[in-house]
Amino acid sequence: MLVFPLEGPILLTGFTPHPRNVNMIRNWMTEMKKWNVGILIFNDVEVLDFAGPFEVFSRTRLVPGLESRRSEESAPFRVFTVAKTSTPVTTTGGLQIIPEFMFSDAPPIDLLVVPGGLGTRSLLSDQETLGWIRQVAAKAKKVTSVCTGSLLLAKSDLLENRRATTHWGALDLLQSLNKSVQVERDRRVVDDGIITSAGVASGIDMAFYVVETLYGREVADETARYIEFRRTEQ
Repeated sequence: MLVFPLEGPILLTGFTPHPRNVNMIRNWMTEMKKWNVGILIFNDVEVLDFAGPFEVFSRTRLVPGLESRRSEESAPFRVFTVAKTSTPVTTTGGLQIIPEFMFSDAPPIDLLVVPGGLGTRSLLSDQETLGWIRQVAAKAKKVTSVCTGSLLLAKSDLLENRRATTHWGALDLLQSLNKSVQVERDRRVVDDGIITSAGVASGIDMAFYVVETLYGREVADETARYIEFRRTEQ
């Protein structure tokens, strides 16, 4: 049986296609337009803030099982990192990451992920980064944040009159950046047109929420089982 959500058909977990349907399914997978997931990175970004969503989105498959992870054929997302320049980014803890793209050459982004970390504080006055976030958000299908990434969304005027959350240690700061934001202090994931999540590991919950919204509970749960992550109600 095939399921047809908003973004196209998906296969239910445990579904084995009849041989006569195999070519139809393969043709659809070939023609399926993948979502470009652009994850912003910067110096002193929190590692799990970007790596958690990267893992979830990059390992999601519309066909369940181990074999489907050996190729990108049924992957609905193309995930990449973006930074202001091509210079390696040094994360919180000292890990060095080479961004795949710069602001100037990044492909169109359908799903924007803005992570947090100590580096967000200096970016609150970085007009180039804030301008890039505004520009991408204006064209993206979905905009998300993890942890204090929501501070950058607020500073970019993207959370005006919306509900939002952030790391517990930055809730008051988020409120101070824009008085119109309704700060949710006890939620891990908040969706009010723009999707924000609480601190660090909450970004994994946020990514699974997005997968479930787009492709259904079965796909999200099967992906969680693959990476051995126990989902919780949000």
